[in-house]
Amino acid sequence: MLLKKTEKARLELSPGMRTLSLRERSLLLLAQDKPLCELQAMYDGGGAQIVESLLRQGYLTASFVRKPKPGSPARSLAGARMYLFDICERLFARRDPAQAQYFREALRAAKDPVGMLDVGNALFEEVTLAAGAERAAALRERFRRLLPHGVVHHESV
Repeated sequence: MLLKKTEKARLELSPGMRTLSLRERSLLLLAQDKPLCELQAMYDGGGAQIVESLLRQGYLTASFVRKPKPGSPARSLAGARMYLFDICERLFARRDPAQAQYFREALRAAKDPVGMLDVGNALFEEVTLAAGAERAAALRERFRRLLPHGVVHHESV
């Protein structure tokens, strides 16, 4: 569980406001996106009472963050894009430098998810021609697992 400052906390920390003790204020300064257990351990364990008080008074809120399963890859557009760059370099940089340059430029120019998926589709079509359908299907499946859940898998990706 992570703790987050509320608007009330931001007001308390602004210049001229002093309603909390020095310890409460210092803990509040450190609180943003810190694990609960880390803040509770402060002040030789006295942080637990301070955190509880700040939560009760509305200076902090608790945020529950779901951690990914160990061993599961993080899903992000940036990671998926880097994967496409990697495929481009491994399969085309030596064999067909012009093709590799084309895909590098296309990936850099793709500013939105749809554009990146279009470039990915074109890249996987070239992989099919260069390395075979089975290899392309394996790379495409790995790419799908790297995409964030909210990204629409359009066309053949």
